[in-house]
Amino acid sequence: MANPVITTAADLAGRALATVTRGVAAVRHPDKPLHPDGEMYAGRLARPGSGRPIGVPWIDQGGEDEVIVRISRALGLPGPVPDVHGLALRLRKGQTRYADLLLASTGWDPITRHLLMPAWNAHWPLTTLLPYRSPIGPLVIGARPVDVRGYELCWAAVGREWHPLGDLTLEMPLPEETEVSFDPVVNPLPGLAQYAWVERLREQSYAAARRLRRASHA
Repeated sequence: MANPVITTAADLAGRALATVTRGVAAVRHPDKPLHPDGEMYAGRLARPGSGRPIGVPWIDQGGEDEVIVRISRALGLPGPVPDVHGLALRLRKGQTRYADLLLASTGWDPITRHLLMPAWNAHWPLTTLLPYRSPIGPLVIGARPVDVRGYELCWAAVGREWHPLGDLTLEMPLPEETEVSFDPVVNPLPGLAQYAWVERLREQSYAAARRLRRASHA
């Protein structure tokens, strides 16, 4: 059962995020209040597998995922101005099912990997910020740029060292009109669940964004 203090705090934070989303939409096209512009790519995630299985086949077992990738800035501020950078991945889980992974610019050590950090450029580490539920406890995923066409993905138990997860390669730019609504609440990663308090924190802002998109097309 979730701690009521954590649940209440997540509710309040979620409402605050939803309010921010609506506020940004009021001065920007409501279709994309956050991450208004981004570069879209077709890519590939090559996973080597884990030398120390943790009970998540997607991490434990080697394989390759075809992915759609978006690289963006949260507020869409001009290039020279620091902004929170974002990296979004969509993995195919079946013929009609997908999994979404969202990362934002943070620090890389056990403390700052949970703190959003506006960055001057795209050469900055990114993490999921909030943990996933896994068989070994809370787990975060991170990414570090290795060159202009790729990232090194890692995973870590909260407070512990990073371990390799896979190499992400950006293979081909996608047309500007390519639209993907990334949503890790609706489209969870295989074998990793979100804590109830994380869902409560995220869902209100994502739900607000979905309502704004529907209203703009009504």
